Amino acid sequence: LRLGRAGGGGSARHGPAGLRSFEEIYKFQRQILRVKDRDEFPMILIGNKADLDHQRQVTQEEGQQLAWQLKVTYMEASAKMRMNVDQAFHELVRVIRKFQEQECPPSPEPTRKEKDKKGCHCVIF
Repeated sequence: LRLGRAGGGGSARHGPAGLRSFEEIYKFQRQILRVKDRDEFPMILIGNKADLDHQRQVTQEEGQQLAWQLKVTYMEASAKMRMNVDQAFHELVRVIRKFQEQECPPSPEPTRKEKDKKGCHCVIF
């Protein structure tokens, strides 16, 4: 199991031979939610090393089922083949932005007095 972090969100990745890490993802998500003191947080699940199909112990269907149970997006990627690497990053950014919009919805145009006040700050590192 490997964790990728991008500002306000994260991605959990499991490799083809990662049954143990696959099972650890449940614990990992609960730990993140506990630390963040939240019921939900922007995350995606990535099946890594998708080019090593002959070593696969976790099927794509099992990955999708886990993602459904965790209520996150599932993708398979291969850095070696450059398959879905950029798409996974863009999906994580999309999920983070959607989460931020729900947390800090845009407000109507502020009045001059309101412009001086500090509002909700959402930052992507």
